[in-house]
Amino acid sequence: MKIAVLGTGLMGAPIAANLAAAGHTVRVWNRTRAKAEPLAAQGATVTDSPAEAVEGTEIVLTVLNDGATVTAVMQDAAPSLSHDVVWIQASTVGVASTEDHIDLARSLGLEFVDAPVLGSTKPAAEGKLVVLASGADELRERVQPVFDVIGARTMWVGEAGASSKLKLVANSWVLALTAAVGEAVSLAEASGIDPKLFLEAVSGGAVDCAYLQTKGNAIIERSFPPAFTVQNALKDALLVNEAAVRANVRLDVAQASSARLNRAVTKGHGGEDMAASYYASHE
Repeated sequence: MKIAVLGTGLMGAPIAANLAAAGHTVRVWNRTRAKAEPLAAQGATVTDSPAEAVEGTEIVLTVLNDGATVTAVMQDAAPSLSHDVVWIQASTVGVASTEDHIDLARSLGLEFVDAPVLGSTKPAAEGKLVVLASGADELRERVQPVFDVIGARTMWVGEAGASSKLKLVANSWVLALTAAVGEAVSLAEASGIDPKLFLEAVSGGAVDCAYLQTKGNAIIERSFPPAFTVQNALKDALLVNEAAVRANVRLDVAQASSARLNRAVTKGHGGEDMAASYYASHE
């Protein structure tokens, strides 16, 4: 297939590389071209503009930071888009922006599949993301070859927009876990307890999970290479809270998570892995 990948950051780059390695013809664009350049050695064609990237493609895959950026980039690409193109929107942008993108796709004559993913840089590199897809039934066969490359499994969850809602539900859980790990390690350290004893105490029990062990050890070792940054986690936390307002439900933990992430960003940890929100517990 001929695929354009717009956005080659922490997630977009490994996704594009895997698609090229699978034999697809991949054209990539990134606002900072230097971030896309390494993909040339992996079989992708690096382009100078969104319009150049999408020219002659069957699939356009957006993997960008936020809804406004997705909209702007697709508008830039519009002059070169064919009307039989399927736009796969894989960025986490929230409910309101997804509705805007559905309308934009309709105005451009494009087919639209809402397909945010679960997973960070490691599963992205390994092609083991979980793809949360929603859209018209007749589009499934056309886009499944893409999802088979980038994900270990695909969940189809209804009409376009449903999967973005599901992604925010999942993100609310991840944000709660991240905050809880950071607070537990902080309390252990401040109480004079080796935090590794906490991880050992819960290990293998009903409240243990791989995420706790991975992020807990990262915090203890003060090792925060970004699988998903604090800044991006804050963006997603705000989207979760926005969705809660729309749904008329109160999410106390999500609100607290937003505050913690914001404190970590203001302390200079925005570019580190989201586990670095641990620093929000300290003066």
